[in-house]
Amino acid sequence: MIRRIHTVDVFTSTPLKGNPVAVVLDAHGLSTGEMQAIANWTNLSETTFILPPPPRKGTGQAGGGADPADTAPADYHIRIFTPRAELPFAGHPTIGSAHALLSAGLVTPRNGILIQHSAVGPVEVAVPADWREAGLSFRLPPHQISPAPDPDALTAALGTPPLAPPAIVNVGPRWVIAELSDGATVRALSPDLACLAAYDRRHATTGLTVFAADGQGRVAVRSFAPADGIAEDPVCGSGNGAVAAYRLNLAQTAVGHAYLASQGREVGRDGTIAIRYAADGIHVGGQAVTVIEGQLRL
Repeated sequence: MIRRIHTVDVFTSTPLKGNPVAVVLDAHGLSTGEMQAIANWTNLSETTFILPPPPRKGTGQAGGGADPADTAPADYHIRIFTPRAELPFAGHPTIGSAHALLSAGLVTPRNGILIQHSAVGPVEVAVPADWREAGLSFRLPPHQISPAPDPDALTAALGTPPLAPPAIVNVGPRWVIAELSDGATVRALSPDLACLAAYDRRHATTGLTVFAADGQGRVAVRSFAPADGIAEDPVCGSGNGAVAAYRLNLAQTAVGHAYLASQGREVGRDGTIAIRYAADGIHVGGQAVTVIEGQLRL
């Protein structure tokens, strides 16, 4: 059995930087167990599997300002796996998979939009005319924010107190978000990964994402998900989206604002994420580059 596979570095235009995702372009017929085994074998933070879109449940009416992601048929269905588990949604796999599909000529945007279907439902991916240079962006799925339990355990795992009470931001993955005092503290952080993994298992959270202004006009971000086999995610789209939602919830920013986040420097990846607050939601974007095109023989 032969399957086409691409590996795409996301949130960078430089090969071997950003965050790699393996994309199996024709996954129809693979079982869940086979997908998990492949993801464990690639040993990347995420591996995605592209499937035909689900049948459209009804045409509905697109008038009255309806959301195109809810009314348009999906262009493809995606399943996302870490080395240990399946995720309902993830950010860099969304951009990397769309980039791989576009590069392979397997999808065609409608009015500059692709609709990705996953466990969280439809996700809108914006495709500019110059997407190879300008990059892609997705609209963050609806999110929920709640106080993070057991904040003392988080402080102990971090080795430094957050500026404000941490929160769980559910964007499909359930990220614990904590703001630290400054970018230098974020960069120097060496958390207790065993404690973080135990926390995630205890509270059914995905991992911890920390952030702070880095003094260079950007927001410094780092993400840790040791319970899923990811000690540190190089550049995390859903984590950055969760940070953006957390900041909006605390009125640290507003609709119309945009900023750049920096992540991955500590693991040699140095990615850049573009965040934009629009009337229709939070948009997360960045560049991507294909580094491997090949065949998966099973």
